[in-house]
Amino acid sequence: MSDEKSNQWDSRHLWTDEIARLKSIIGTTGLVETVKWGAPVFTYKGKNVLGMMGFKNYFALWFYKGVFLKNKEGVLVSAQGENTKSLRQWRFNSKEDIDEKLLLEYIHEAIEVEKAGLVIKPERKAIEIPGFLQEQMDADPALAEAFANLNHGKQRDYCEFIETAKQEKTRVSRFEKIKPMILAGTGLNDKYK
Repeated sequence: MSDEKSNQWDSRHLWTDEIARLKSIIGTTGLVETVKWGAPVFTYKGKNVLGMMGFKNYFALWFYKGVFLKNKEGVLVSAQGENTKSLRQWRFNSKEDIDEKLLLEYIHEAIEVEKAGLVIKPERKAIEIPGFLQEQMDADPALAEAFANLNHGKQRDYCEFIETAKQEKTRVSRFEKIKPMILAGTGLNDKYK
């Protein structure tokens, strides 16, 4: 493989030697290297375990299920604070920052987390039912029951459809369109799926 192809994931070719060092360590673990989202990603039985990339001021290794790692040395950070639920990042500033023994401990722990099948279930945001739609359901128990039997995504689609109407007459016409669909248990966008 040419050097140009091996560095496609980083168009600026930053941290080339440092990334190569990380790859050589990871190569001893049995993880399979692939490229996803333009970056090297290492998998166990097809499941993402870790990835890496060079950034302007540092290069990083991230663990997709890093939230489950003990992190007793405190090297893992949440790259985007509360917005990142599971992924944790280990940032490096030089090749000398790479502690091979410690890195292998974290990688082997991450593999065990994947083997155990640990996952964070995404939180579902509560659906705010628009007042107009709620009034219609209060007046029609069959409609309310049918709406309650819809899955979360279908409920959200219907609420957004009603909520985005700017005029009362539009809300009414939209409701008249969706009422039979709700009663039938179909989703607003089912015909497109």
